[in-house]
Amino acid sequence: MVALGAYAWQGSLLALAATGEELPRPRPKFGHGAEATVGRYRLIGCFHPSQQNTFTGRLTEPMIDEVFATAKRLAQY
Repeated sequence: MVALGAYAWQGSLLALAATGEELPRPRPKFGHGAEATVGRYRLIGCFHPSQQNTFTGRLTEPMIDEVFATAKRLAQY
């Protein structure tokens, strides 16, 4: 699962917990490229592709490509 932004990261953790998955302790913190294993799921963080992040260079196309390449690699595992 790729979480686009901190809200998506927190929402994913809450949703997984609501389905009965045990969250790791300490709770994984969001960051671009951060990875967390929650039960049988892998969660990958990516800065949200908003204009605020893309226009300022905080998030670049190669950064997004890297996150989705990681997700693809993990999905084929």
